[in-house]
Amino acid sequence: MPSPTLRIAVVADSDTRWKWGALTARRLAPAPAPPLSPAPSPAPLPSSSPSTASAPAPAPLPHGAAAGPARAGAKEAAGPVGAGGEGAGADGAGVPGPDAVVTGYVLRGRATPTARQIAEAGLGTPREVTGAEFLRAVREEAYDVVVLALVGGAVQAMLHGLAAAAPRRRPVVVTGYVGVVYEKLADGLLLRHGADLVLANSPYDARRFRAVYEGVGADPSAVVRAALPFLGGAPHRPVPGRHTVVFAAQPSVPATRADRMYLLRRLAAHARLHPDREVLLKLRSKPGEHTTHIEELPYQRLARSLPPPPNLRLVYGNMGRVLDVTDLLVTVSSTAALEALHRGVPTAVLTDLGVREALGNHHFIGSGLLTSWDRLDAGDEPVPDPAWLADQGVSPPAPGGPAPDAVAAGGGADDAFAEARARVAALLARDALPPIAPYYTRASAPGYLPGILARHRLDASGTEPVPGAPGTSGTPGTRAGRGAGRVRRVLRDAAREAARGAYRHGVQHVAPVIRRLGEL
Repeated sequence: MPSPTLRIAVVADSDTRWKWGALTARRLAPAPAPPLSPAPSPAPLPSSSPSTASAPAPAPLPHGAAAGPARAGAKEAAGPVGAGGEGAGADGAGVPGPDAVVTGYVLRGRATPTARQIAEAGLGTPREVTGAEFLRAVREEAYDVVVLALVGGAVQAMLHGLAAAAPRRRPVVVTGYVGVVYEKLADGLLLRHGADLVLANSPYDARRFRAVYEGVGADPSAVVRAALPFLGGAPHRPVPGRHTVVFAAQPSVPATRADRMYLLRRLAAHARLHPDREVLLKLRSKPGEHTTHIEELPYQRLARSLPPPPNLRLVYGNMGRVLDVTDLLVTVSSTAALEALHRGVPTAVLTDLGVREALGNHHFIGSGLLTSWDRLDAGDEPVPDPAWLADQGVSPPAPGGPAPDAVAAGGGADDAFAEARARVAALLARDALPPIAPYYTRASAPGYLPGILARHRLDASGTEPVPGAPGTSGTPGTRAGRGAGRVRRVLRDAAREAARGAYRHGVQHVAPVIRRLGEL
């Protein structure tokens, strides 16, 4: 049986997945939302990265408060996902109902979020770890639930790592998708197979997910319908004299310089055509930062070649706060479209560059939202199809009514996470959980799986390298062997940490400069 205090661990590999994972954990926990606890410091691992020694834990914040600033890659204790509910004290005291604590981790890698990106989410400060360190923490801390907010390959690696760890009682494993799923459907789903719950963000996604699993002979029962956990917020209310148009930029869509420049020019032209409107270019990240997708051609750099009209501005920040003042959301295929629609914000999905799988806007076929800059310039705004919205898990507010909170934990028949919470509770009530059984094994994917595991420093069985493995000196189990192993680990870890720092600096700072010089 699980401990009286439900303990949930969230591990993410980018800023958006951290937001998704932390909010999903809050929705899965018994109401009200739990605080995020300090993450323990994993011990150094053989053939792993150095220990992430903890700084003093920051005080938990009240519900909804933003995390304080921290340096990029700070190895400090986790902050709160959000203390639980109204009336809760700064330490989460006064939270009614069953106890639940959420602990956050982010995997060290290319897309590791910066301190600014973490603070922008306002969900606390997770600890930066390697995959092997996270697996070690799961074994030692005996979490009841683990949320894998990771790219498909990392999910698969963690599933095999958890399966190989074979703790006395394994955690319930939950995973899913951070937004619109318009590419690599089969690949991504099969890499997530083996989790106890694979969350689908809509009825449409749930049907597609089950069809893929059934089509390859895999058990589809893990697919559970839920919703995007960040849907919600104040409903759109027109303000006399205000007409704010927001273009939600995407890091990798479209991909070419010509296409991105086209969209930028049309946005500027729209601002000039409508000087009474405030036009905002909502950017995903600042220069040098990385998100779920690599941004090779940042809009802020491309915009330097265009003299902007006075009513066009580039903005960063939380999308929810931007939507608070948005009167028309324009995008190619961003998940922000669903956030806007859920709040009743008029939304347009562009067809200027075609309706293509590579752009992701094919996902919006049948939505009623497909349109062009020419039509938007002329004042036409799309009207969404109600049946399409419902199938996408989007529930716009009724005219003049309150905003629907489709993801509010613990409430009513409209609670989109009720089924997921019930499934987690049923699994936790079992005396023992069945072994984790991913679709991909050494027998079913011998040319694919080992490479995935190797990228996360796991061997073909899903276990981490151990002292005394081939290629190491010293006799394991002897004093000399243990001493030599400790010295080697210290030197190896120091070298790896320096290499990681140099790599991150090169990716985030040097590479953009080189690309700019190449364009001169």
